[in-house]
Amino acid sequence: MKIRILFALLLAGLAGFAQNTTDGYFILTRNGFKEKNAYETTAFIEKYFRVPGNSGFNASIYYVENILKRAGFVAETQNELEAPLTYRIEKRPLKNNTWEPIDASVEILGEQQPLISFKTNRNMIPINCKSTSLGGVTADVILVNNLKPPELEKLDLQGKIIFSENHPGRLLAIATKAGAIGVLGYSMPKYTQPEVHQTSIQFGSMKADSEVWTLLLSYAAKEKLKAACLKGSTKLKVNIQTKIYPSEELTIVANVRGAVKANERFVFSAHVQEPGANDNASGVGTLAEMARLTAELYQTKKLIPQRTLTFLWGDEIVSTKRYIVEDTTRAKGIMWGMSLDMVGEDTKKTGGSFLIEKMPDPSAIWTRGIDKHTEWGAGEVSEKNLFPHYFNDFIFDICKAQGKFANWTVNYNPFEGGSDHTPFLQNKIPGLLMWHFTDVFYHTDNDRLDKVSPTEMKNVGISGLTAAYTLISADENTALTTVKQVKSDALIRLKTEFELSKKAITEGKSAADEKHILEVWSKWYVDALATINKMPVKAETTRVGSTIKFATNEIENQTKVYLEELK
Repeated sequence: MKIRILFALLLAGLAGFAQNTTDGYFILTRNGFKEKNAYETTAFIEKYFRVPGNSGFNASIYYVENILKRAGFVAETQNELEAPLTYRIEKRPLKNNTWEPIDASVEILGEQQPLISFKTNRNMIPINCKSTSLGGVTADVILVNNLKPPELEKLDLQGKIIFSENHPGRLLAIATKAGAIGVLGYSMPKYTQPEVHQTSIQFGSMKADSEVWTLLLSYAAKEKLKAACLKGSTKLKVNIQTKIYPSEELTIVANVRGAVKANERFVFSAHVQEPGANDNASGVGTLAEMARLTAELYQTKKLIPQRTLTFLWGDEIVSTKRYIVEDTTRAKGIMWGMSLDMVGEDTKKTGGSFLIEKMPDPSAIWTRGIDKHTEWGAGEVSEKNLFPHYFNDFIFDICKAQGKFANWTVNYNPFEGGSDHTPFLQNKIPGLLMWHFTDVFYHTDNDRLDKVSPTEMKNVGISGLTAAYTLISADENTALTTVKQVKSDALIRLKTEFELSKKAITEGKSAADEKHILEVWSKWYVDALATINKMPVKAETTRVGSTIKFATNEIENQTKVYLEELK
């Protein structure tokens, strides 16, 4: 009997140990994440054109709420830590009216088929565009390509429709002044390959309360209308139906309470607004499944988080920034932030790659070698903006492990900004972005469910959760492993930069400048190592600090060797 008890205790101890390691968390997340759930949520949300406060945005929030409730989260009554699993829906009156599209079409009189219609191109109506009169309007269309404002002012545009191969917003003021009733325009960046994907339209917006409506055209519609205008006088029938009304902004926040340091937390965010399937219904769907799985693991006692794990869905940047800044006490406990944006892409169809956008490191200033920015474009980063932290390498290595396991391609890009990770960084909180780019369907009405991969969402969800579970319950061994990992990554980076600088000097670049790049990288990693001291939930011994010192010395000594060789 004693032997059986001891054996049972040994098994329990081993199980507990396994669950406190990254490998153990990988087992839980790989077995538990149900990509079908993430895909079904994505399918529901992508049906709607989502603007804060409109019916589609709100339906998405309440859909997530139902997932949370079924998973065991309970609505807050007093505060977010009153129960182990809580959620709340925050409601705030919108300063401006919300907007949603209903229908639209443009017909060339005499043609049997519409030039373009909302049924196939829901991005044709810019956000804030008003309705035409019921049944639509008919008017002459005037092609104004390459005409400058003084020349446009000489034209008789009263009661007419202006058509340009530029964004319609550029002509809105002129159209209003001239008495035109509407503007048709076109605006597609090269990376969307509009001549290949000729039906795509990127969504846009226009000035609210404008007297003149505007519509966006696809490449195919633009070319067809242009050909008609060049042949002679052309009349169009345009029908636009939208809703503009007062509403409130919704944000939903769920928490899994930490058992030891509940006020310290890891925050995931996914924005609801924007009309695409990948951008960002896939982020919402993936995060909803991550929250469901976390609740399941908690309730079955397979996961006992030592710090709090927070899930947030709302308006991009706005909701995340407010969550950080509105409660200064809570903000002090946010240790990591991660944004899920466009995480579900079927890369064979979109042409994109899964990316981790790094916090500002020297590659954002000196982008060379295999480092490269996406077509989104580089942000403005100087040395004073650098953010040394282990989070970059920690997350990348977690994702690489999942990539190796699942034959999943994982890449990264230097910091660029523009999503929910930026509010974290702006408030000196480590923050990363999981996303995909370049995507030929980015922000277009061809970003539909057929471009979403359940497997891609699963890989992202597994990686994000495994990283979060590891960090919120990190112990001394976790920190020691991370020191070893970051030191190894640092030495690899320094060798890479040394080789690049050596080559640059032979090509005539300044040795002093090249040495400076190496010195900045060295300091960045030394400072990043120092941040690992705060990783463990509890300080156990001085081993972490000692190991960091040894790793720092190794990096600094190697840097000296490289600097002496750069001449």
